[in-house]
Amino acid sequence: MTLFWIASVILIAISILLIALPFIKKKSNNDEQLRDELNKAFYKDRLSELEEEADEGLVENQQDLIDDLKQSLLDDIPADEKKHDESNTSALAVIIPSALLVIGLSYGLYFKFGASDDVQQWQEVSDNLPALSKKLMSPEGAELSEDEMSDLSLALRTRLHYQPDDSTGWLLLGRIALANRTIDTAIGAMKKAYDIESDNPDIMLGYAQALMLSQDDVDQDKARRLLGKLVQDDYVDLRVFSLLAFDAYERKDYPAAVRYWSIMQQMIGPQDSRYEMLSRSIENAQKQMGQQVGTGQSVSVTINVGDQVSADPSASLIVSVHTADGSPMPVAAARYPLGTFPRTVVLDDGNSMLQDRKLSSLESLMVRVRIDSDGNVATKDGDWFGESEAVKMGEPVEVMINNQY
Repeated sequence: MTLFWIASVILIAISILLIALPFIKKKSNNDEQLRDELNKAFYKDRLSELEEEADEGLVENQQDLIDDLKQSLLDDIPADEKKHDESNTSALAVIIPSALLVIGLSYGLYFKFGASDDVQQWQEVSDNLPALSKKLMSPEGAELSEDEMSDLSLALRTRLHYQPDDSTGWLLLGRIALANRTIDTAIGAMKKAYDIESDNPDIMLGYAQALMLSQDDVDQDKARRLLGKLVQDDYVDLRVFSLLAFDAYERKDYPAAVRYWSIMQQMIGPQDSRYEMLSRSIENAQKQMGQQVGTGQSVSVTINVGDQVSADPSASLIVSVHTADGSPMPVAAARYPLGTFPRTVVLDDGNSMLQDRKLSSLESLMVRVRIDSDGNVATKDGDWFGESEAVKMGEPVEVMINNQY
């Protein structure tokens, strides 16, 4: 506000100067010089005439006439000075009221129509940006009131006007837009953040979340690619799998939706209050698939490798589920790209080897994992492998790959 008042004083001073300038440059300021020049010319002409008349004998008292001429010039000076003083007084009589009028109108109109209270509130909100941002980023960010959301949006827009390369600011603005369901604004803000910092997982997730809400198929395809990249990079965040499950369910890919919700259950555990909600979502998807509620099960396998293991990045990862006694014939199996470790995969009835023997029919099981280096499942020479202990259905499984055929 200090800068505003300084600027306003400078502008008013310039306005007053513009009002006074015509009076300062008024031609009357040159009247004295013009008067003196005219008087000198008149005096010289009259002296010449008196000399001529004296030479012709027409004037007897030449000196008296010269003295009278000088006296008339002296009498002219006070009258002109008085006129000059009156002119100065007249100029001040115009300038001073005009200056007061400019000051009164300027500040009066500002206080009436200038929204000074809104400007002050805007500056207070801008100063409060760090506290509001911290609150939004915290787990309790959803508790921001509507007024706080509005204040934070205003403060962020102000900051981004001066710092357009602030990716965090664009991310926060996009999250606010998502909370307010203004999808176009959310996509635009998230895109700016992504353009600035495309390798930031939080920004990738936020951008994907905004694109997923778009009605444009191109936007939704881009969202799936971003989420897939996050999964490949082992970015463990419930929101990634939640978005993937939501998208799969909307596309009627119910097995994929069940798989993603099952992963989420494995990540949070039965003690989490969201576990039951995910169970209901899984049951609903299974109903859509025509399955009997409660018969579908999935196995979540967390895989890691020993320090001595070295594998070709183009190798495959073969995961197989067996009965608890270690029977060589798998009940379910799946092949994945090697990827990075540690990583988690989920197998369900869709990975069952036999139609009449589902994975969900097992009460207990064990898991074997092998790095297939040549693409032929029948050959094992030189392949690295590992297997788990026997566990009950529904329990998480961990496998360490540290053995070699």
